Amino acid sequence: MKNAFVYGWLILGLSVVSCKKYVQQQEYNTAVNIITNGTWYVQQYLQDTTDITATLSSYKFQFKTDGTVTGTNGAISVTGTWQTDIPNRTITSSFPAGSGNLNELDGVWKITDSSPVYVVAHATINSNTDSLRLQKN
Repeated sequence: MKNAFVYGWLILGLSVVSCKKYVQQQEYNTAVNIITNGTWYVQQYLQDTTDITATLSSYKFQFKTDGTVTGTNGAISVTGTWQTDIPNRTITSSFPAGSGNLNELDGVWKITDSSPVYVVAHATINSNTDSLRLQKN
């Protein structure tokens, strides 16, 4: 009888863990689907209180499921990397050294607001508190 009780709790515990992993995977899949379908542009970028939106607003960004992101501005196309951490609500992005203004986006961004068509995030980069708003095209 005691063994049946222990096994019952073990099975219940494993079910809860499996369910939590399933829910986390579904959240991840939904977020990646939103991010990777369509292109995005920088609607606003503030370094502390300095507005530098114009240096990045002409780029269109295509996030891909393989963890790459391409920033395109006319004939210029630069590929970097991105990674999301759904539980911590962060996105980490990195463009190759020498990518000009795109290197402003390098770092870990804490998502503070989002919808399927926009993302607002903040990061501390080079001792600046940067604020970024991406909008879906």
